[in-house]
Amino acid sequence: MSARIQENGRVTIPAAIRKKYRLRKGSLVAFVETEGGVLMKPPEIIFTEALQEIGEALKAEGITLEEWIERGREIRGKIIEEKYGLKEEG
Repeated sequence: MSARIQENGRVTIPAAIRKKYRLRKGSLVAFVETEGGVLMKPPEIIFTEALQEIGEALKAEGITLEEWIERGREIRGKIIEEKYGLKEEG
């Protein structure tokens, strides 16, 4: 499928693609530069791919999701204590 670039860089996304990806007026899309060109993706796909990459990196390091979440809690606790002088009870 193709589309012509209009005034101010506007492009009409073909109806079949809008329907398939549930894109409507006001939908947010992201443009990703690749070696092969520019890819347009809905942000939820980018977020899902990023989470998959994080999961693969954690798995490669032998870190479980639970360990990663707990480490994040520890880091947040230290930041809150240092910045606000608050210490978590427990």
